[in-house]
Amino acid sequence: MASNFTISEVIDSFGVNKFTWSIFFFLGMSMVFDGYDYMVVSYTMPQISAEWALSKVQTGSLSSWSLFGLIIGGALAGIISDKIGRRKTLIYSIAAYSLLTIPIYFVQSFEWYAFFRVLTGVGLGACIPVVTTMFSETTPTNRRALFITFGMAWMIVGWVLGGLIPTFVVPLYGWRLCYLIGGIPFLYAIFLHFKMRESAHWLANKGRKEDAVKVLQDIERIATGKVTDWDPNSLIVPSKSKVVGPKALFSKDYRLATAGIWLTYFCGCFIVYGINAWLPSLMLEKGLKLSSAYGLAIANNAAAVLANASTGIVAEIIGRRKNLICSYFIGGASILIMAFVPSNFAVILAANIFMGFAINYAITAVQPLMAESYPTEFRNTGVSWCQAFGRLGGALAPMVAGLIMAMNLGPQMSFLFYIIPAVIGGLAAYLFVKKETKGKSLDQLAEENTEVRIKMVCGEAD
Repeated sequence: MASNFTISEVIDSFGVNKFTWSIFFFLGMSMVFDGYDYMVVSYTMPQISAEWALSKVQTGSLSSWSLFGLIIGGALAGIISDKIGRRKTLIYSIAAYSLLTIPIYFVQSFEWYAFFRVLTGVGLGACIPVVTTMFSETTPTNRRALFITFGMAWMIVGWVLGGLIPTFVVPLYGWRLCYLIGGIPFLYAIFLHFKMRESAHWLANKGRKEDAVKVLQDIERIATGKVTDWDPNSLIVPSKSKVVGPKALFSKDYRLATAGIWLTYFCGCFIVYGINAWLPSLMLEKGLKLSSAYGLAIANNAAAVLANASTGIVAEIIGRRKNLICSYFIGGASILIMAFVPSNFAVILAANIFMGFAINYAITAVQPLMAESYPTEFRNTGVSWCQAFGRLGGALAPMVAGLIMAMNLGPQMSFLFYIIPAVIGGLAAYLFVKKETKGKSLDQLAEENTEVRIKMVCGEAD
């Protein structure tokens, strides 16, 4: 290797190795706990609604309160993570949402439930974007999309557990114990405190080159058993943007990308979170038994695991942009099929699995672009603000769906209205996502943005 080097060059030189897989596990388990904490609401919703005699809109809002917290947590955590680091933000967020889930075991009213779900959501909102950012900064360039999207599959595993555990726990012990179980991740936060390393990209961007080199040496030791004596002064760090933080997302260099990923993710969240919140209830309306309705919801989420794993593979082959555009229109087709499926359980199951695969494929297809569209100095701000905006769609969807269901138009119309955000998402990807990031390292992407800024300045000067 030449005397001068970049962090991307070093990480790419090791390929996928033991360190890569350890990060995959550490971040993945964070998403499992995150997924459980969110999805447990959908599977305890009928019991909570019955106990407190809630209206349809109130019942739908049970899934929305944590999402409002997600918006707040995401907006704050991105800025915080870019200042104090990815590692600390991840650990603090897991500790927060796990500890704040425990009091729900004791609440006796809808209002207190909503209060604690908002607080829990703040922690959840901080966790998810920092995981995406960490994956982008610790994995090899040619496998970056795969690990980002496959990493999201861990959250779906949490969703599946969020269905399986209540299926067995609720009939025997009631819905409250499911939330007490949600406090277990606090122990995992303690584990990460001792095992998790900081991002070398973030350290270098903060001028801490010696610390960044130490992290690279730790990675090399795990990957090869050797340690290279790199000179921190030879580490090349991309030039920083003059504008950072949320303001930078809407600057000339980034506003088009921001519009594209924000709109597509908003639409994806609206579809996925809306359908997940009401799917068991919709299946009950079609006349299925509670166990069958829960089984379909679990199958829907299980299909999402395969979707999250495969979308990254396809993105590495055909590119992020094509993958994203196609995914939203296929997602819309799957919803159309589910709306008109006949009342036969086997056929419903097949259509449901396809829909679960398609809509989760679409929402995950945008994940790599979140991290790849912004430089290190405000990468997690970009990721978290995009996800926060998307969660707004996810928060609104269950309540909007509740209004649709309150009109008594039937399960068919309750599915059909999700085609609208699917079409909007596909059009937004086509019109606003113009830059292809496939095969480019984070350092290369940063250099391209720097060159664009220089050309714009020169053009203005001329």
